[in-house]
Amino acid sequence: MEEQLWVFFFTVIAIASLLLVLLCAASVFYTIWWKPKSLEKLLKQNGINTTPYKILYGDKKEYVESRIEASSKPMNLKHSIVPRAVPFMFQILQKYGKVSAFWFGTTPRVLICDPDMMKEILSNKFGHFQKPPFNPHINLLTKGLTILENDKWAKHRRIMTPAFHHEKLKEMVPAFTSCCAKLIERWTDLVALSGGSCEVDVWPELQNFTGDVLSRAAFGSSFEEGKEIFELQKEQVKLVVEASQSFYVPGFRFLPTKKNKRRMELDNRIKAMFRELINKKEQAIRNGKSNFDDLLGLLLQCNNPGYLQTNANNPTSNVCMTTEEVIEECKLFYFAGQDTTSNWLTWTMIVLSMHQDWQEKAREEVLRICGKNPPHFESITHLKTVTMILHEVQRLYPPVIQQHRYTYKEVQIKGLSLPAGVEIILPTVVIHHDPELWGEDVEEFRPERFSEGISKAGKNDKVAFFPFGWGPRICLGQNFAIVEAKMALAMNLQNFSFDLSQAYTHAPHTIITLQPQHGAPIMLHRIP
Repeated sequence: MEEQLWVFFFTVIAIASLLLVLLCAASVFYTIWWKPKSLEKLLKQNGINTTPYKILYGDKKEYVESRIEASSKPMNLKHSIVPRAVPFMFQILQKYGKVSAFWFGTTPRVLICDPDMMKEILSNKFGHFQKPPFNPHINLLTKGLTILENDKWAKHRRIMTPAFHHEKLKEMVPAFTSCCAKLIERWTDLVALSGGSCEVDVWPELQNFTGDVLSRAAFGSSFEEGKEIFELQKEQVKLVVEASQSFYVPGFRFLPTKKNKRRMELDNRIKAMFRELINKKEQAIRNGKSNFDDLLGLLLQCNNPGYLQTNANNPTSNVCMTTEEVIEECKLFYFAGQDTTSNWLTWTMIVLSMHQDWQEKAREEVLRICGKNPPHFESITHLKTVTMILHEVQRLYPPVIQQHRYTYKEVQIKGLSLPAGVEIILPTVVIHHDPELWGEDVEEFRPERFSEGISKAGKNDKVAFFPFGWGPRICLGQNFAIVEAKMALAMNLQNFSFDLSQAYTHAPHTIITLQPQHGAPIMLHRIP
């Protein structure tokens, strides 16, 4: 009897083990073959041309190889940057059309280059489109507002929105002016030491400037306090991008490899520094040396006992964020707030160096409206030429080159049926360079196309301009960035003329944002 029990016991274990192996095998087969092939079939049935699915890796190899090849050589001084900035995407669109698909691992990525469809997807009226399930390595950069969905996103957005209201921006102008003045003083000293003109790589200089603005205006600290955070985030971005382009194996990121350990070290160090920044802010508020009037203050305000008691009868006041959530939002705004605006200003100086006539027009306008005095909030609203130039630079060189969405259920959009489980790529940079939307002069720098505003800039008055996104998730900090960019450009034009250094190499390159691959060496000339 005992022997029969043991036989029965081992038989049950053997059957259970076999079933587990079969279940795992079936799951793997479904994930790497059945589901992708089913999606491929559905996409083709709905008229979406796609590259053939290749097991497990899809088109990742070709994607990476095209980036390496494109970045191996510079381009001429022209603005037709799409083939270099997004080479694989450009090849797919050339071969398969404006609505087509390729494979990033086992997930199809559908490219949609129609501005009306893009607006409808980003408006997300029916809630069918959400942020894609990113590679977990991406979450090391932030789990903040850009990643959140539904009620949590709405809560965080509601808390942070007041920091960027019109009146708050007016209060931030002295901080903008102070940071600009410090940059101008530094460049003036460099030029003086060189006898009136000198070469400066303006990209890192403008990164420091936007970091200083962000630290002072949004977080009530100084750039020196945040400088290490910015440097650590730069290293973190490179490691995260590298990881996201490889095939993700569940659990692999926890193995103690050299790069995995470094990613976690960076994440822990960045979080610790933000925790210290938060503690200092809370202490300053308690001591009456600071208040809740900047972004960090608003993030902390909802957890303040005095605020909660005062607003006990306000139904919207029952909204709080944990310290970890505050840290994630700080990580996001430190990275996005510095990187996007510094790149925008860098490309603006590069483009105005290439187009001296527009540089002179902008300078004449600034001197006419502001003289040699630092611009104030009201005066920058009258800088029409400066605004047109900044818009046109964003059209040609958008810092954020694409938007991502994901279908969690089957959805119909303008006659196109998209199955569940598809990642959607909305390539801003491609739409901004489409001659059907902007005219045959699409690759020319023509700020006058924005002379009647954004709504009239495109061909046949078709709105196809998305530098800050669209819809309810449009960039929360766009007005902050616009004021900052106008202020910085105006003060630079007041004090310097500039042109490209002979060392400049035109090489637009994408590492999350659109960057000058080999820097931006500019010749600065002091204006008396």
